[in-house]
Amino acid sequence: MDGGTDEDAIARIHAAVEDAVKTLEAAAARQEALAEFVPARRRFLMRREPVLRRIGAVWRLGVFLLDAEGSLRATGSLVRATPPGRPQYQSRSAEDRRSLRAAAQRGHFRDGETVNFDAPAIPMEVSALRATTGPLFLRDSRPMVRWSATAHDADAREFGGYLAERVELLSHPPDGA
Repeated sequence: MDGGTDEDAIARIHAAVEDAVKTLEAAAARQEALAEFVPARRRFLMRREPVLRRIGAVWRLGVFLLDAEGSLRATGSLVRATPPGRPQYQSRSAEDRRSLRAAAQRGHFRDGETVNFDAPAIPMEVSALRATTGPLFLRDSRPMVRWSATAHDADAREFGGYLAERVELLSHPPDGA
């Protein structure tokens, strides 16, 4: 199927994102926190511990994060804001997660809140979408989604259908979800 021009594909992406925002707002769909990780630093001879600083709220839509302004991001890392506990020195990954929970606590997130960070913005330029290895890309002037980091381009799905499916799931979650 001919997708038209690359510019048409970008317009379809913007239209799908705009529709998604309207649907999610109308459904009062659950949002998650978006933060930036601020590493440890020294200031005036005092050590400042790392912190997750709130920069907004997003809807999680599979491999994408979408905010109310229509900005699309690739899903990055996440942590649940819970008390970090004491160091247990069991494994490096456990200590890294504990450190991130402490950073979320210093960022004043509610207990139990999901905090997304390290989520890069997705550029909406033709050249960037043609060359990217991220989740959204253009193939034959059609917007496509790599639904996982290990998925091959041959396994990609059409963006509009993928986004509509994810919006429907978040707007009308199945019973028990």
